[in-house]
Amino acid sequence: MSTVAFTVCFAVWTIFAIIGIQIRKDLNLSETQFGLLVGTPILTGSLIRVILGIWTDRYGGRVVFTATMLAAAVATFFLTYATTYPQMLVAALGVGIAGGSFAVGVAYVSRWYPPEKQGTALGIFGAGNVGSAVTKFLAPLVLVAFGWHAVAQVWAGALVVMAIVFWFTTKDDPVLVERRRTGEKPKSTWMELEPLKNVQVWRFSLYYFFVFGAFVALALWLPQYLINVYGVDIRAAGMIAAFFSVPASLFRAYGGHLSDVYGARRVMYWTFLVSVAATFLLAYPPTDYVVQGVNGPIAFHAEMGLIGFTVTVFILGFFMALGKAAVFKHIPVYYPKSVGSVGGLVGMIGGLGGFILPIVFGMLLDLTGLWTSCFMLLFLIALGSLTWMHLAVRQMEKEAVGEKLAELPFFPEMKGMGEGVRKPVKENTTVLTDWRPEDPAFWNEKGRAIARRNLWLSIPALLLSFAIWQVWSVVVAKLPLVGFTFTTDQLFWLAALPGLSGATLRIFYSFMVPVFGGRLWTTLTTWSLIIPALGIGYAVQNPDTPYVILLLLALLCGFGGGNFASSMSNISFFFPKAEKGNALALNAGLGNLGVSVVQFVVPLAITAGVFGGLGGDPTMVASATGEAPLWLQNAGFIFVPFIILAALGNWFGMNDIASAKASFAEQAVIFQRKHNWIMCWLYTGTFGSFIGYSAGFPLLTKTLFPDVNVLQFAFLGPLVGALSRSGTGWLSDRFGGGRVTFWAFVLMMIGVSGVLYFIGIKEQPNAFWGFFASFLLLFFATGVGNASTFQMIPAIMRKEMGRLMPQATAEERRLQAEKESAAITGFTSAIAAFGAFFIPKGYGTSIMLTGGPEAALWSFLIFYVTCLAITWAVYTRRGGLLYDLERGRVSPAAATA
Repeated sequence: MSTVAFTVCFAVWTIFAIIGIQIRKDLNLSETQFGLLVGTPILTGSLIRVILGIWTDRYGGRVVFTATMLAAAVATFFLTYATTYPQMLVAALGVGIAGGSFAVGVAYVSRWYPPEKQGTALGIFGAGNVGSAVTKFLAPLVLVAFGWHAVAQVWAGALVVMAIVFWFTTKDDPVLVERRRTGEKPKSTWMELEPLKNVQVWRFSLYYFFVFGAFVALALWLPQYLINVYGVDIRAAGMIAAFFSVPASLFRAYGGHLSDVYGARRVMYWTFLVSVAATFLLAYPPTDYVVQGVNGPIAFHAEMGLIGFTVTVFILGFFMALGKAAVFKHIPVYYPKSVGSVGGLVGMIGGLGGFILPIVFGMLLDLTGLWTSCFMLLFLIALGSLTWMHLAVRQMEKEAVGEKLAELPFFPEMKGMGEGVRKPVKENTTVLTDWRPEDPAFWNEKGRAIARRNLWLSIPALLLSFAIWQVWSVVVAKLPLVGFTFTTDQLFWLAALPGLSGATLRIFYSFMVPVFGGRLWTTLTTWSLIIPALGIGYAVQNPDTPYVILLLLALLCGFGGGNFASSMSNISFFFPKAEKGNALALNAGLGNLGVSVVQFVVPLAITAGVFGGLGGDPTMVASATGEAPLWLQNAGFIFVPFIILAALGNWFGMNDIASAKASFAEQAVIFQRKHNWIMCWLYTGTFGSFIGYSAGFPLLTKTLFPDVNVLQFAFLGPLVGALSRSGTGWLSDRFGGGRVTFWAFVLMMIGVSGVLYFIGIKEQPNAFWGFFASFLLLFFATGVGNASTFQMIPAIMRKEMGRLMPQATAEERRLQAEKESAAITGFTSAIAAFGAFFIPKGYGTSIMLTGGPEAALWSFLIFYVTCLAITWAVYTRRGGLLYDLERGRVSPAAATA
């Protein structure tokens, strides 16, 4: 009965969404005036929720609910006598009393159910929001037939009937009955307001500002939005707006069930993630692009159609419904004696969103002239809410680990508000509250299985990241075939720019895992790869695409490069020191295979119509057997389905480690560590060379040996480097990373010397094969060095902690060494990744200035000499930091202690 009564109240509360359109025409109102009129009932219904909630706790929901409906009915009936705008506003204040019924119902309904059923019960009650859809379905029909006065009169009559039915079919709640039996006096109003002093309650309320306030605002705003943007009539607008309101109401009950079963935090995460995506799509205004191409202007048009709009708002409404239930899941559990006041405050803040947002929507429309500006605002609110909530979760988890963390509530804003919070039926297993990889019993029992699962989910995501990062190394060699007319230097810029942006992003990505959590960050960064993948697929189909667009897409491919830093930082937390070197080698080495994959798969994918008509038409190009079709767009499209699968796998299969939490300020201590900067230099020599040679090798070979089909062999170099990295991590674990790094630089010096020699005799027969073999040796050595330098970092920091933290316990030193090692691992990878820019650009500059790449190669050789000298002087010589450790004279455990 409470749900039915709330449905009728909500139908009245949102009546201006329909009759307001006719009133605006009659009174010739501006958009801002209309927004104020529509929002005024929402203001009243929001502000009175606190006092109605308190009255419900004191006098019982049955009498307060009935009185609320009768008062709203009187105000709605007298609305028909208003003739001026001020009179309309006064009448609208009275109509808003109907909205206060929400606080009454929450307090009344919750008293009939045990805690484990309250989420579902309140979700069912909240489904009374469907009253908004009732108004949108029926009010246009009454309005068209009899006018807006009839709508107000009929809706007022419905309230009176509902009040009478409610009074005779319901009872006083059990708490009120027991209080009367025992003679207990209700709490004073000031005692009812006591919980509102808790600042977390106010923060909690602000989340409701979006999930409920934005729902109400859109329920009011959508009819006129649809009429003005898509040109539909008022009846069709009401029907489509109801397509938003219905799921945003009925599925609230399902949201309560999900909150009971899985926990409100998980439901809130999905609510905000989907809301961010949906509002972003809805916020994009209809846009015409005109790009000045070589052969004239190229026009593009972007606009969301009516069907797409309807589907998107349906999805948005569905997840808003889940979020509304998740927010109110906690109130009766944490405040069983103050449900009215706390629920009233939360409902008031949410309701104020329904009042404020329509006014702001109108102001934004008047100021910008963009109808989609309302969704731009909602996008910012949803994004801010998601970020705020996640940072609150991470901060809470950072302060407690193990059993203490497991006891914390499933919604961080409710921390400290009460005891005995019931856990969801299904525990949240994504956050590992107890993680002890150095404990052999724990590791063998369950730690190894979890760590390996995260590793094998990380590897394909990292492989795809490298593939997108290096896709231009293959695409640039084919651009002239499909009609693009760029100079050699311009092509080298396209190959080099992903390295520049990827390296820059790594600087930031290296610190993100402890802040956001490895699971969420890995998922988001994997999804980001779709942007350059689709962009390349569309851009290369038109030879008139401006060079600046291709440069932008090359920069966006840096998303893939940035992912390496966060991926390595994340995996480093999962494994004990005895297996860390091999685990990082597998993650990085098999991830590096993405470079080889892109240079092997793309040449095959672009020769076949993999996606049929969806992939676009091929370009006919000259070949040895005549003209042949070429689908260069497949270089980007081929990775899209795999990116989607990998991102879903990351979200549903990976974990966060509760103890692996640190703010940026805490991680920034690595900038004071001299070994951080030394390892940046050495890792630039190993990984910087690997990724730089991978990016520049195809185009360099095509330039030096134009008669060779380089794409048949280009993938072998990165393949050798990736396999040597993943296959030689055990060498560093056994013999020491410093010693292995020393000999890796020796091999690299031999390799670059061989390349220089064979370039000097490139006109002679078989010179290409000597050139190619020298590069394979270089790739092999860089792979070995990649694994060994990363193995050095945790060993260095474990030994350094004894000097840096002499008063700390062994466990405190271990945790600090883990955090600093992860941050240094990410940061060194960021600096080293600039090799992906400087090596290809070095080739291009050397060729432009001297006519050949020799000057660049000589500078690389000199750089390797400095790396060799530093490795020996600082780490591997007698008396060096790692000398005793790597020769077994000091055990790793002793070094840590």
